[in-house]
Amino acid sequence: MPATSPAGLSRRGFLAASGGLSVAALLGLNGCGDPSSGTKASGDTLTLLLPGDAPTGWDAVLAKVNEKLRQDLGFTIAPQFIAWSNYQQQSLLKFTAGDRFDTALQARWLNMIQLVASKSLVPVGDLIGKYPNLSKSLDPQLLEQNKWSGTLYGIPQVNSAARFHHFTVRQDLADKLGIGEITSFDQLEKFWYDVKQKEKLTPVGISSNMPKLLVAFAPVGWLNQHDWENPHVSVQSFSGGSFPFYLAQDGKTTGSAKPIPFWEAPGVVDALRRVRKYYLDGIINKDALNVDSSTIGTQFESGRIASRWAMTDGLSSQSLAPLRKAVPAARIANVLPIRGGKNAKPNQTFQADNFVVLNAKGQSNERAMQLEDWVSIKENHDLLSYGVEGKDWKPVGADKFEQLSQYGFPGYALCWRQKLELKIKDITPTEEAWFDWAQDYGNFTVDPYASFVPDVTPVKRQDSQVSAAMTQYGNPLWIGAVDVDKGLDALKKAVDKAGLADLHAELEKQANAYLKGE
Repeated sequence: MPATSPAGLSRRGFLAASGGLSVAALLGLNGCGDPSSGTKASGDTLTLLLPGDAPTGWDAVLAKVNEKLRQDLGFTIAPQFIAWSNYQQQSLLKFTAGDRFDTALQARWLNMIQLVASKSLVPVGDLIGKYPNLSKSLDPQLLEQNKWSGTLYGIPQVNSAARFHHFTVRQDLADKLGIGEITSFDQLEKFWYDVKQKEKLTPVGISSNMPKLLVAFAPVGWLNQHDWENPHVSVQSFSGGSFPFYLAQDGKTTGSAKPIPFWEAPGVVDALRRVRKYYLDGIINKDALNVDSSTIGTQFESGRIASRWAMTDGLSSQSLAPLRKAVPAARIANVLPIRGGKNAKPNQTFQADNFVVLNAKGQSNERAMQLEDWVSIKENHDLLSYGVEGKDWKPVGADKFEQLSQYGFPGYALCWRQKLELKIKDITPTEEAWFDWAQDYGNFTVDPYASFVPDVTPVKRQDSQVSAAMTQYGNPLWIGAVDVDKGLDALKKAVDKAGLADLHAELEKQANAYLKGE
């Protein structure tokens, strides 16, 4: 997930990428348009798919990047930015249409499972070792935990060991309302209701990218109080928009994963009822199914929303400067209302939220890997990530930087490297503390299914049908837009008809095999 991972994008009407890829294309470096392979490359410019809008000042930075790339490696890049609201759909269509772009941001919460199943991606595990700068920038644990059945299908993009979604809140409002530091979900809920009653702001901003995050997600559903107080949950689904099953935490002892539908998991139905209450009480925005994450960010920075989604990536403090233009006295804090705080040791799979994947039909997978190696060199990484030094940014001490312009590149889609990332100069104390906490693998419990990724191939048709049903019936339920009992009943009937029993049986079979090391 990006810095701001808008997980759970709608995938209505999509079909998983189907076959049609040649064997040669799947052999990675030995094909795909390299002159040495005998196939003709279409040019010396790599095409990259990136999410969002082109950054302010992008043309000047890209010119510098390409000038240096041409000198160092003999080729240039031509990124294609695709709006977040269309990224999942358009990137999948480009893969299925056989477009010859070279790299793309992908993730389990996007289309990665379908793309792996359709063999649209080039395995990169055996390639990374050939590129020294890339190799030394990636932790061995990171590579190991991100393999699927022993194969690495993308280059993990991370700036911390663990990624934990949480809340950014207006701390100035919490102090004004007499709540102070927020450490529990009860305090957080009181803050929201006080904000609604006394400040006349929207307490919680939710975007159309987020429904599946809210209730049934690992290790905590964002608005699921039970999970925040018991952050040891394993949730799996066959694809990003599909049906979430909860797996037994004692599976390694018993040998049985015992998957259950999400509505049977402790706390989930209570969480659905709580979110429905938030929706009716105006705690969450009623346009959540239609508004995108960028709009929610803008509303937060204009002072219209009191809390929003955050990730332990050290980037949510970037909202402080624009927020203070609207509300000069504003302060923000990062809140993880986990029982036990930083000693809780919540579950983590250590799986990256974002990957750079290589298109099996790209012009040159070798150059794509050379690019990943090139951006693993600090000078190049900083140029692409932060812009032109002295114009867009300047270093502050050994590990921070001051932003001088509005330039902001989606580094998670191309060049995030845990050992190279700088913190922003004005990172808040709470965000810096949680960001530092997330850097240490020892602060977490390894999820019993850490590297288990279900193979959708045997149930691809049923998964597509269930995913469509989840979009139609699940998303309104997740955000509280429908009555819980009626909405859940309608969802159950829809997913049963779509083939839930087949998904359930196949997941149990694969998860049990994973537990046995098969």
